Amino acid sequence: MSDFQIGLIALGVVIVLAVLAYNWWQDRSVRKRMQAQFPQTEEDPLLGGLPPVVGRKEPGLTDGVAGVSHEVSHTRRDVATEPDEVDAVCEAVIDIVFTQPVQSGDLAEAAKALIPADVRPLRYFSELPDGTHCAGLPAGEACASLQIAVLLANRSGPMTDIEWSQLWTAAQALAEKFDGAVEGPEQDDVVAQAAALDAMCAGLDAQVGLALQLPSPAQVASVRDTVIEAGFARVGAHMAWVAESGAARFTLMFDGSPVSAFLGDRVGRLDLLLDLPNSPADAQAFSRMASVGRDLAQRLDAVLVDDQGRPVSEASDATIDKQLAAMYAQLTQAGFAPGSERTARLFS
Repeated sequence: MSDFQIGLIALGVVIVLAVLAYNWWQDRSVRKRMQAQFPQTEEDPLLGGLPPVVGRKEPGLTDGVAGVSHEVSHTRRDVATEPDEVDAVCEAVIDIVFTQPVQSGDLAEAAKALIPADVRPLRYFSELPDGTHCAGLPAGEACASLQIAVLLANRSGPMTDIEWSQLWTAAQALAEKFDGAVEGPEQDDVVAQAAALDAMCAGLDAQVGLALQLPSPAQVASVRDTVIEAGFARVGAHMAWVAESGAARFTLMFDGSPVSAFLGDRVGRLDLLLDLPNSPADAQAFSRMASVGRDLAQRLDAVLVDDQGRPVSEASDATIDKQLAAMYAQLTQAGFAPGSERTARLFS
């Protein structure tokens, strides 16, 4: 072998080592950046002392799964004082680091075009060149990196490998558009975490329904007036019985549909729905709803029945209250405060 060939081999080895060293340095810097923003905890948040449950419950009397949410904030915030940060238990994060800062407006426009509209609920977080961490994409700012946090599970089930692959491909396209590098967890780890989260939430999910059977279909306008007189108020798109905090304790529907979406002229059944994860904890959750139901039944000359069509006995109210109180406590113990925004993301 000639000296020239030996020299070429040596040069090749040097180049390979240089590339490996550069990749190691880049990987180390990215991981430091992510760990600084999303510190690891010593305790596994998925281990809440609850027995595993296979599959996610499909709640009854629900009016549908919430649609896709791409939450983008336009306010600059420091992560030290901003509570709205990545949720390591409920979300997986794809991190995109740019070689040069990118304007937030350009990022938002590109993300809207590249990320599928039917992807799972997402939230965006960004880091500015000065090291400030922000929830969302602050208007008028340049971003040094972008984090895409995707919800791992909700009532539609856990994230699948196909869904993660689609999101990862979209994130890669976004990175390529702005000359960035993509970092994130392995697909198998994401799918496993999603399945574990979904199984845990299945054991915590519960909805309780009652119905008022009218003697004959009644005019919607008349029934709506009676409902309002009884004390129901509009909360978003729903008619609800409202707690002192302003949160909905339970909601009312016409023939299984939200009142605002009901299109018929007459209604034959009113449904009361107590969604435990999405209602504030209440020691009298069932008896309160049943009491309101009995009052409405008297006003409308209706019959109050459970979800099996059986008349509701007042004698069972206290027993059911205790059962629901235990479930509220389990939600809180698992880290999902009933009625909180964090819990609503999972149980939607």
